[in-house]
Amino acid sequence: MGQRLPAWLGFFLVAACVVVGRTITLGAALPAGDLSNDVCLACHGDASASTRLGNGRTLSLYVDHKALAGSVHAGLACTDCHSDITTVPHPAKTFPDEHSVSLAYHQVCKQCHFDEYSRLLDDVHHAALAKANRHAPTCIDCHGSHAIALPAQPRSRISEACARCHAAVAGEYVKSVHGKALIEQGNNDVPVCTDCHHAHNTANPFSASWHLQIPQMCAGCHANKQLMAKYAISTAVLTTYLNDFHGMTASLHRMEKAHPREFTATCTDCHGVHDIRQVEGAGLVAIKQHLLITCRRCHTNASPNFPSAWVGHYEPSLRHSPLVYAVKLFYDIFIPLIVGGLALQILLNLWRTVVNR
Repeated sequence: MGQRLPAWLGFFLVAACVVVGRTITLGAALPAGDLSNDVCLACHGDASASTRLGNGRTLSLYVDHKALAGSVHAGLACTDCHSDITTVPHPAKTFPDEHSVSLAYHQVCKQCHFDEYSRLLDDVHHAALAKANRHAPTCIDCHGSHAIALPAQPRSRISEACARCHAAVAGEYVKSVHGKALIEQGNNDVPVCTDCHHAHNTANPFSASWHLQIPQMCAGCHANKQLMAKYAISTAVLTTYLNDFHGMTASLHRMEKAHPREFTATCTDCHGVHDIRQVEGAGLVAIKQHLLITCRRCHTNASPNFPSAWVGHYEPSLRHSPLVYAVKLFYDIFIPLIVGGLALQILLNLWRTVVNR
């Protein structure tokens, strides 16, 4: 019978095997081609994995393998994005804060999403990044990192993402007719942030050019007959606006591409921006109050009844503005009769002149 090893020696050999085994699995000997996701998750699958940032805060390095498997990037390898990792264990990285982390990987996304990245170059967020604004969002801030889902499933996800920076605006939106329909009723017909502001080429909403293109933006939904029929809403909103004084003025100003003039009343001046209310009940009262404020920006002496002179987004009819409809009908008949009568008189006079010559 062989001699038994001392207990301390057995413990040492077991520990050595564990260390050597881990070195073989995760050691520097593993080249980039052998770095499978399982190898990365051997460390990053530990919920306690973290690193200390320069600002003293702790950044979690944990990656939930289930969330990763359920993301839109489930078919990618970790090194497709983290291409600078060539061996395991890899050198530790240091960052001053969370924004620096997302900024470091901001350029990685364009390898696959070049079209979106190109549009982003004209975006207000990218302009803020170029000015070293520490609050400007990057791809990761909006889309996430390892648990990236389709941004419009559900559609409320889009507004929730924007709310992380634009909390005050989001607070107004959730109380609006659009926000309530989306969040409380799950109605996907209503617009979310990106329907109006776009996703990767967001323009400056405070510019004159933006203000003047608002009617066309709203018409994207409100001129859609099939969509508006579901809610019994008139689709004449754009044509009636463009045919009145304000709409014609906006069209003329919009053609001034060099220096478009900023103020002419558009949809949001009367209906609100993110706090749009229903045009009935308490919402109608709020709109009328807002209308008077808007009117007085140009018509400084406007009386409380001044907004009532506007017939709204309806063609005059017996139901809507019957007096205007009656006057319009009268002139539609009277003017052709007068013009026709004058033309007939001229023709008869010419005929008489020719006959009596």
